Amino acid sequence: MLKELSITTRSRTELINIDREVTDVVRQSGVQEGICLLWVPHTTAGITVNENADPSVVRDILYETERVIPFQDGYQHTEGNAAAHIKSSLFGPSLSLVITGGRLLFGTWQAVYFCEFDGPRQRHLFIKVVEG
Repeated sequence: MLKELSITTRSRTELINIDREVTDVVRQSGVQEGICLLWVPHTTAGITVNENADPSVVRDILYETERVIPFQDGYQHTEGNAAAHIKSSLFGPSLSLVITGGRLLFGTWQAVYFCEFDGPRQRHLFIKVVEG
């Protein structure tokens, strides 16, 4: 099963918790044991897993990535979004999540985040559920 999600971002950089959307696709697939593959087809966005209990974790991630990779830093890429390309490469465009018992296997505090680094934009995420 392949599903395409549309994600509307509202800030230049943000991490959006997409657990509910991914969980819904897994449930709809009916797969009990398998893998859920997430693919971001953008060069200035990414995807990651991190803590969902304390919102300061997301703020800290965004703060530190901006501190280490600032938007303005003498980049040669002339479109003005070189930092977004670098952040996207560091976070990565894909994730593989384990499905067991018909549910995603998360740790206690884990969540899936869509990572926007050059927004606001209309983005896409592909979710492929594979039985096995």
